[in-house]
Amino acid sequence: MNRPLPTAPRLARLACRVAAAMMLLQGGAHAMSLTQAYENALRNDPTFQGAVAERDAGAEYRVLGRSALLPALQGSYSTNRNWADITEPNGLGRQVTSHPEYISKSAVVQLRQPLFSMEAWARYKQGQAQSDFSVAQFSGRTQEMVLRVVGAYVDALFAEEQVRLARIQRDAYLEQKQVNDRLFKGGEGTRTDTLETQARLDLAEAQLIEAEDNATTLRATLSTLVGEEVRGLDQLAPQFRLAPPDAGGYDALKEIALANNPDIQAARFALQAADQEINKNRAGHMPKLDMVASLSKSSSETINTYNQDSTVRAIGIQLTIPLYQGGAVSASTRQAVATREKSRADLQVQTDRVLLELRKQYSLVLSSVTRIRALDKAVASGQLLMEATRQSIKGGVRINLDLLNAQQQLYTSERDLAQARYAYLLGMLRLRAAAGSLSPNDVREVAAYFH
Repeated sequence: MNRPLPTAPRLARLACRVAAAMMLLQGGAHAMSLTQAYENALRNDPTFQGAVAERDAGAEYRVLGRSALLPALQGSYSTNRNWADITEPNGLGRQVTSHPEYISKSAVVQLRQPLFSMEAWARYKQGQAQSDFSVAQFSGRTQEMVLRVVGAYVDALFAEEQVRLARIQRDAYLEQKQVNDRLFKGGEGTRTDTLETQARLDLAEAQLIEAEDNATTLRATLSTLVGEEVRGLDQLAPQFRLAPPDAGGYDALKEIALANNPDIQAARFALQAADQEINKNRAGHMPKLDMVASLSKSSSETINTYNQDSTVRAIGIQLTIPLYQGGAVSASTRQAVATREKSRADLQVQTDRVLLELRKQYSLVLSSVTRIRALDKAVASGQLLMEATRQSIKGGVRINLDLLNAQQQLYTSERDLAQARYAYLLGMLRLRAAAGSLSPNDVREVAAYFH
């Protein structure tokens, strides 16, 4: 009997599966580890590179603030061609007018050193707070980058795991259909068993194609993040170990988060900068005392010093007392006070958000441990159920639908177990990020779960 030629849709699906299999084989030879993905993202992720530039720009606030306390040295030079009309009496009592043409020159070097300036001191303290804010913000962006890389990595891995499980399920249904067909032709099976298995097989084919498409998309997402094409990923090690819980529990982590979380730190520094903005505006009502030293040289600077050269050296103090600026100082101070209160509220909002995230991730990690242990048992039980169902079908106790349901149950348990393991690893990193203790060592620790 001639076997029917495959249809165009079947050929397309077959080509897709072959291409995916070849990609996986190629990936195994060029697998990118989690540590490599992290290091590549440090160099290539445009979002992180933008954070680096922002941090470098923020570091200059410290220099700008300090400059207000340091001496300011400036020089000026001018030269002019002059045409003058001078009328003066001569010795005979007559008025004589002359028209001298001359060049005047003037060069001045001045040094100004603040002795007392509330505004300069406020600018200095504000510059420090703004630079510290940039450092804290960059620390938070670095932790976000770690979570994005690890999240993209485990998402791509879970997508591959779904492809693997979907293929196993599809193959199992295909094998079962062949058994049903053989039994039906021999008069021992039923048409219903064949149709049931065919329906499950068609659904599994569709799920496999969807899983392969999703895996391709997520791997491309990771490639964009690390700046190069990802051809393969390390897989979870066979023995998945659960880390011991953090010493001290949630309360210890809360204390660490309040002290070290970069988002809370950034909000605190923003509040400090807002405090200094108030002092800077209030300085508009305060006197300012400067030491001023100058050296000036001039030649025919004015008509009265025509054809005269002079050198003047001066040193002294200059007191400036502001009297009235149309209410601008009071208005800007009130505006700065309102901004400071907003910064205070932002600090409380940020603190509440961080502690809520810390509680959420702490509970997720604890529940993930219980969930992983339960799913380990579910997978083992599902494998035993599959074998028992096969034996029961042979004895006439169970039917074909029972086996299909057992296969689906095992597939679901294996998928949920893989998802729970990846969620556990990512949850540990998110918990440490919320506590403000996430570091490259944590990436290497998670990378040890893969091989």
